[in-house]
Amino acid sequence: MKAYCVKCKEKREVQDPVATFNSRSTPVITGTCPVCSTKMYRIGRTEMHAGMVAPPRKKKEIKRDGKMVIVESPAKARTVGNFLGKGYTVAASVGHVRDLLRSQISVDVKNNFKPKYRVPNEKRPIVKELKADAKRMQEVFLATDPDREGEAIAWHLLAAADLEPKRVKRVVFHEITKSAIEEAFANPRPIDDDLVNAQQARRIVDRLVGYNLTPLLWKKVRGRLSAGRVQSVALRLIVEREREIEAFTPEEYWSISGVFQPDAHKNVKFSAKLSKVNNEDPLLPNKESVDSLVRDLNDANYVIDKIKRGTRRRKPYAPFITSTLQQQASRKLGYRARRTMRIAQQLYEGIDIGNGGQTGLITYMRTDSTNISPVALKEVRKYIRVTHGEAFLPKKAVAHKTSATKAQEAHEAIRPTSVMNSPEKIKPYLKPQQFKLYQLIWRRFVASQMTPAVYTTLSVVIAGTHQENEYIFRASGSELKFPGFLVLYDEAKDEDAKNGENGKLMLPENLKTGTNILLLQLDPDQHFTQPPPRFSEASLIKALEEYGIGRPSTYAPIISTIQSRGYVNNENKRLIPTETGTTVNDLLVEFFPNILGVNFTAKLEQDLDEIANGDMVWQEAVAAFYKDFEPKLEHAKKAMPERKTEPELVGRACPECGNDLIVKWGRFGKFISCNNYPECKHTEPYLEKIGVACPKDDGDIVVRKTRKGRIFYGCSNYPDCEFSSWKRPVKTLCPVCGGILVYKNKKEFECMDCEEVLLQEKFETEGAA
Repeated sequence: MKAYCVKCKEKREVQDPVATFNSRSTPVITGTCPVCSTKMYRIGRTEMHAGMVAPPRKKKEIKRDGKMVIVESPAKARTVGNFLGKGYTVAASVGHVRDLLRSQISVDVKNNFKPKYRVPNEKRPIVKELKADAKRMQEVFLATDPDREGEAIAWHLLAAADLEPKRVKRVVFHEITKSAIEEAFANPRPIDDDLVNAQQARRIVDRLVGYNLTPLLWKKVRGRLSAGRVQSVALRLIVEREREIEAFTPEEYWSISGVFQPDAHKNVKFSAKLSKVNNEDPLLPNKESVDSLVRDLNDANYVIDKIKRGTRRRKPYAPFITSTLQQQASRKLGYRARRTMRIAQQLYEGIDIGNGGQTGLITYMRTDSTNISPVALKEVRKYIRVTHGEAFLPKKAVAHKTSATKAQEAHEAIRPTSVMNSPEKIKPYLKPQQFKLYQLIWRRFVASQMTPAVYTTLSVVIAGTHQENEYIFRASGSELKFPGFLVLYDEAKDEDAKNGENGKLMLPENLKTGTNILLLQLDPDQHFTQPPPRFSEASLIKALEEYGIGRPSTYAPIISTIQSRGYVNNENKRLIPTETGTTVNDLLVEFFPNILGVNFTAKLEQDLDEIANGDMVWQEAVAAFYKDFEPKLEHAKKAMPERKTEPELVGRACPECGNDLIVKWGRFGKFISCNNYPECKHTEPYLEKIGVACPKDDGDIVVRKTRKGRIFYGCSNYPDCEFSSWKRPVKTLCPVCGGILVYKNKKEFECMDCEEVLLQEKFETEGAA
């Protein structure tokens, strides 16, 4: 065997070769040089032969010391770290660390819908760091959010960071407070596979819908469109409501009210409404029918037929769940759903309120449960007793019902972590928008455990007779006797919602039935039936919730998506479908009527709930969906007609090549481009004009957005003109100083120059932008 001699520097034959191993356990044949007796080494690669056994490699022992906690966000990590103190390393995954591939559908339909997950490129440094830190830890606690999404993040972390299951524990807390965290760490549990599977099923179904329908829309309509299981149903509700409004034909009808006065009480007058004519509802379709009835009513004799006095109790509202928080924040504060959830996330994850660290101020904000913990109930009852008195405290805690159709993903409603952190007390530490939302949550929660409001009620029935005809007038009213929970909170309603509260009605106590009463005057009133109102963000969320479509975490992103895709415009807080939105909806409804139906979507949500409860296998739910979806998809690919929209002309030529400028859609919304692309690559930002001239240079005032997406109004000639306003300007000029008016609220204008406040009703409607 040839070998190399270190001393002789020559290749020679080895005498008595012996097998040894180097530091890497690679076999090396050694021997002695026949000339100088020096060690020689084998030239080239040496294979192990029978009988040669490599010594066991010594594994480097890893010294594990300390405990690691992984949460989703850095803000949450700071707050949790403050409570845990030394001995714990708290890190953030910054959301999901693993997901389906973006470049492909990543679902093996033929292999029982097996998903293909991957760590995105931008998350690889985070996962690498988490993996390295976790190797040195004795225990790793996954403290992600207490819902399906949080459970799935924990499950993906286990796989992506290659964590040893025996060292990993799952902890769940619904509020970031010292007591809640201590309780969670004292009672860790394994990862809930049922919750993970429910999230997997939802993600896979959404991927099957989105990655199949979106390319179809790009081909048949235009690029930068999208479709989704819940998104497209929400769009369908808006489009169908718009069609109801367009098809609506107003019908005339009349009502008649009368002003009455008891014979013996000349100072008492009240109004009552005609409710029956000969025991039937009055049919008053036109003025002619009203005039003939008025003549008879004026000649009739009237007596008080019934007087009923009583009390009515109005129960407090349940504490907030996600949907009701979004609705009330929209109605009371004017916040969009996404903004509400962003601020709520900040309150949940923690804010420094002067205690030397971050403090979580509210419980988890994605929930559909109205349950309250015994500790929180005890604290709020004590606060009510001390602050408002025994009269405002029920004998026992108020129990609010949670809808039985909803998944119990979270165990508590949205509430302050401590009632003692009153809004006024912590106001100096909060931003204005944080304070407003926290105050709303705090008041709603405290009010939910207070006594009902009590009203005294009065109803009067007046009977009239003329010849053989009988007429019935009714009047009712109520007066607040005891405010109860109303001292803190009352719910706001949409402008189009009917108000069930009656006005005040006063009658003498000694007034009895059978007393004659005089008709002083009749007031016929003409009405026209009204079409159903357009959806606001609040009313759309309410509709989605009532139909059982989507879940708390989906409402805000869904409403944001249908607007950012150009399917829906938000005008004066009303959602109006665009031409593109209507086109997309009609094509999808035509070719996928069941899948985009309200009942089908709600049924799938119920299946996901059953999976989360362990009552259904997730692959079965996905298979049932795909069995209906696949044939319709194949049919749509062949039969769906093209609905290519004509490019929207800007109305001026390209400054570079002279061709027409057109409006296009890109990743971040609309922009202006040359029609001669790709030969000419001239582009401009799209500026939405509101029809109002700039007061400084007569340029067009346009809608703009800050980096964070907040809308404001500025001059199209920026940066040459720096005019801007947070409030929307109107065409009408201030009658006092001639300055520009802006919307102050729903009923008033305000001058930007002299700050004069004017009622909108004084101006012609067409004068507003």
